[in-house]
Amino acid sequence: MKNLQIKSEIGELKTVLLHRPGGELENLTPKWLNQLLFDDIPWLDLAQKEHDAFAQTFRDNGVEVLYLTDLVAESLAQSENIKMRFIDQFIEESLVTSDTLKAKLKDFLNSFEDLKELICLTMAGIRKYDLPNFEKRTLSDHIRDYPFITDPMPNLYFTRDPFAIIDSGVAISKMFSQTRSRETIYGEYIFRYHPKYGSPDVAWFYDRNQLPSIEGGDILVLSDKILAVGVSQRTHPAAIEKLAKNLFFFNETGYEMVLAFDIPKHRAFMHLDTIFTQVDYDKFLIHQDVETVLKAFELRPSKDRKHKLDVIPIEGTLDSILSKYLNRKVTLIPCGGDDLVAADREQWNDGANTICLRPGEVIVYERNHITNGILRSYGIKVHTIPSSELSRGRGGPRCMSMPFQRLDLE
Repeated sequence: MKNLQIKSEIGELKTVLLHRPGGELENLTPKWLNQLLFDDIPWLDLAQKEHDAFAQTFRDNGVEVLYLTDLVAESLAQSENIKMRFIDQFIEESLVTSDTLKAKLKDFLNSFEDLKELICLTMAGIRKYDLPNFEKRTLSDHIRDYPFITDPMPNLYFTRDPFAIIDSGVAISKMFSQTRSRETIYGEYIFRYHPKYGSPDVAWFYDRNQLPSIEGGDILVLSDKILAVGVSQRTHPAAIEKLAKNLFFFNETGYEMVLAFDIPKHRAFMHLDTIFTQVDYDKFLIHQDVETVLKAFELRPSKDRKHKLDVIPIEGTLDSILSKYLNRKVTLIPCGGDDLVAADREQWNDGANTICLRPGEVIVYERNHITNGILRSYGIKVHTIPSSELSRGRGGPRCMSMPFQRLDLE
């Protein structure tokens, strides 16, 4: 197998990337929750225990677990120049405006010999009084009560969003919000410089410097020929067209079409995978509220115009569309079943967001007990994980995991 190889959502999972929540969660305060895209403040100690149980579930099922901090540290260790380039880029993208503060911050970050400690600090957010001999100098220092020099990145444990593995290449996300934009720096350094996962030969299907926003939670690899992408609050239609062109025209892939699904544009449905995940060859879990409002479009290489796309509206119900394109009868399993209250409650707690270990076997949050029971009734093997704290970030098991390797489907 290649080090990066994802040709489906359900092939047997061999390697997955996670981020264990860290100090970034302890830098959340009520005053800054909205700015940092959080609705609540998870308790870090319990969140880490829940996340450890998540990681152990993968290991118990034969999956190699990688951690984001380890891969980034191993990437920076390749040379002093790479480390310095990372520090300069991090400071620049953190929007530090004072030249004096930039110089002090650079010296401070460069003083860390332990690269993993350095990475964790950049993720956690640097408080003003973390910096040795910090003094209020600028007008902003005297007026603003904001405690950070660089913002925390509490959304990082949702490793699905900053990039996506497609086939043996990668799409580095252009994040929708400024708050999350620096998360993709880590992926950039991994796929450029890591001794195992970074290489000039790794195909880049999207670049974080392109303008239209796209996030990994909207990308579902349905097969080695078909990609599904959500037109969501955070993924722009123009980004999907750019991704499709990169797959079809500028890289050697077997992709023949991209299916674009237009979904409601609000926080409860922030990504396609919050309402729609594949759990078996012929089964998808879906939040039923969107089943009748989803609009679908087929993007194909144009036969008449070089490097252009044909965009074709698709008629029919969602199950008929999926059945047609996957060439098999598809069943849609409703999150929460027929109970509208349960459906809304459990979708809010990511009941429709699952990660497949292999066809017909998934990891889910234990709190979504109604949906989990329905999955079992359809013959799906369910592994439950605790989630009282992890779920406060509004993301489920798929959101928290980035597969690097899956076996090809037979």
